[in-house]
Amino acid sequence: MPLTHFDAQGQAHMVDVSDKAVTDRVAVAAGHIKMAKETFDLISEGRAKKGDVLGIARLAGIMGAKKTPDLIPLCHPLPVTKVAVELTLNPDLPGVQIEATVKTAGQTGVEMEALTAVSTAALTVYDMTKAVDKAMEIGGIRVLLKDGGKSGRYEAR
Repeated sequence: MPLTHFDAQGQAHMVDVSDKAVTDRVAVAAGHIKMAKETFDLISEGRAKKGDVLGIARLAGIMGAKKTPDLIPLCHPLPVTKVAVELTLNPDLPGVQIEATVKTAGQTGVEMEALTAVSTAALTVYDMTKAVDKAMEIGGIRVLLKDGGKSGRYEAR
């Protein structure tokens, strides 16, 4: 299958979606940030000096989804109709599990918006707690679900 962001000469270009039907689309992405047990405790007990880590990271994730076309050069600006970001403390990591759901009615999907929401939320957790734990690890960022449009439904296994 050819890559759609390159023309016949191999030059990067924005895909023309003008002939695509407007359909309801949704994408769900997930990831995590691992940290030291002490950092996990700091967040879970609400003792971070910069404030409510999970609440601020949730807002950052929402903002990140809305700013995706400003960050990813070939993304189309879309009328995002829903962004939900869930951050769940996971003592087994230890760290934070992040999941973002993005919806639109448009001509192209919102996978990049969901991935950007997760990434931005994880980076915000890092930023807010890096003074006590520079060794945190962001990972596992991937699309879990994509639905709508010509290519149909995708669910990660």
